[in-house]
Amino acid sequence: MPAATRAFARLGLGLVTLVPVAFVAVFFGWPVLALIHRAAGASDGTGVGRLLRNTDAFGLLGITLGQALASTVLVAVVSIPIVWLVARVDLPGSGLLMVAVTVPFVLPTVVVGIVFRAVLGGPLAGLGIESGFWAVLLAHVFLNVAVFVRVVGAAMRSQATRAAEAARCLGAGPVRAFVTVLLPPLLPAIGAAASLVFLFCSTSFGVIIILGDGRLRTLETEIYQQAIGYFRIPEAVALSLLQIVVVIGALLLTRIFADPSASGSAHDRPRRRRPHGLQWLAVSAAVVYTLVLLVAPLLVLAVRSVRPTAGGGWTLRGYRGLADDVNGISPLDTLGYSLTTAASATLIAVIVGTLGAISLHRATGVVAVVGNVLAMIPLGISAVTLGFGYLIALAQLPAGVSDSSLIIPCVQALIAVPFVIRVLLPALASVPPRLRQAAVVCGASPWRVFLTIDVPTIGGSLGAAGGFAFVMALGEFGATGFLARADTTTLPVLIGSGLNRPGADNLATAMASAMLLVAVTAVAVGVIELFGRRADRRRPVRPRTAVN
Repeated sequence: MPAATRAFARLGLGLVTLVPVAFVAVFFGWPVLALIHRAAGASDGTGVGRLLRNTDAFGLLGITLGQALASTVLVAVVSIPIVWLVARVDLPGSGLLMVAVTVPFVLPTVVVGIVFRAVLGGPLAGLGIESGFWAVLLAHVFLNVAVFVRVVGAAMRSQATRAAEAARCLGAGPVRAFVTVLLPPLLPAIGAAASLVFLFCSTSFGVIIILGDGRLRTLETEIYQQAIGYFRIPEAVALSLLQIVVVIGALLLTRIFADPSASGSAHDRPRRRRPHGLQWLAVSAAVVYTLVLLVAPLLVLAVRSVRPTAGGGWTLRGYRGLADDVNGISPLDTLGYSLTTAASATLIAVIVGTLGAISLHRATGVVAVVGNVLAMIPLGISAVTLGFGYLIALAQLPAGVSDSSLIIPCVQALIAVPFVIRVLLPALASVPPRLRQAAVVCGASPWRVFLTIDVPTIGGSLGAAGGFAFVMALGEFGATGFLARADTTTLPVLIGSGLNRPGADNLATAMASAMLLVAVTAVAVGVIELFGRRADRRRPVRPRTAVN
């Protein structure tokens, strides 16, 4: 390759890396630093240690980690039948099953809070856990089952089974063969899934605010209380810094457990089998279990949208209220605005995330580890911290900039970029290096190699990444809530404000708005599944390496 071409390639790689770094620096680093600077100016020299002691930070840390650990263990146990169903059973309508599994994960937490208020105050009222610790744990299970099913299910689908079959032939029972042969290769995937669930539960906000009922206080809720309730910025920032340490620890654990090499060649991967005979009993039980766990709560929400109060009459006033103005804007108007901003955020997230995935795919060593952690940090940072930082940072800018219509889409894109990167990295790794090398030998530039070799291969994954970015942007609630005005209110923010207004009509409209958001999210997830399946069919199969 000529020297000029190599220099151009290095320049192109530098620009590819610069774009995501600059985006994260501006829309994540800047507001966080602005908040820290504001806190330093208001702290009167009080040290971080004293601020943490004043807020009982370490007690809150214990509660935060305890509920996150309990939620993670419960999610892992509850997910076992669904993982088996997804990974081993060839079931008609499996695409719809994955939609049912995924929809709860991408729902706004405010909607999940509404769902479990309805469930625990209705069909499960006899349990006496309408709010508090156990209510939060149940909601976290509902939210995060998809993480275990997708991560561990994918590892189980790609797992070689010949060794287990050999163990069975040598006299090992099904349980022993699974524990001694099949389980050990799954441990990295289980660890990675557990780390992600722990991260999501340790930074949970909407669920704990709605279901904690003020009795369950975590770092996230205390940051909100200190910043918004008491306007104690130094204390809020000190708690945020402690939370960032927790987030980085969880991300490093995720990196440690992250996907090693594929466990088995393409020729030795088990095909999902269609059940027959008595096997249908176990499969039917697993399907019913999945529907009760993940679909039944949404059906309760659907009922509450037409019967807002327990024992009350049936009415459609909530759905009729979707066209009525609330603070100058109707829920249908906010849906239109939400779809527009989510589409803009998707475009931004796909561009930035694709460039970030390319950079991380080419990175090695410490750079790769640090880059992966930094790419995921925006996903785990306190939405309260980020939103409050935006208020401080934007107040220093001219009105024409701070009122820009791109602010909210960029904030939503910041939350979606980590998902785009996580979807695209395995797809980029699946592109056979020999194809790239052959194109380079034939004189193709790096960009032409990417457009002609990589893009056709990862096209399905790129579509799925865009779909995930869309639903994440559509459901973003925390930071967007700080920036929303009357004319820039998104549907999740409107639902949250509707819950705080008294009256059965407001409750009915909030329930109907939540059902509207569930329907839109389900359609988007269905599209994601379609792209994902096409990506799996088109992804090239690596040839099996001969064993000498």
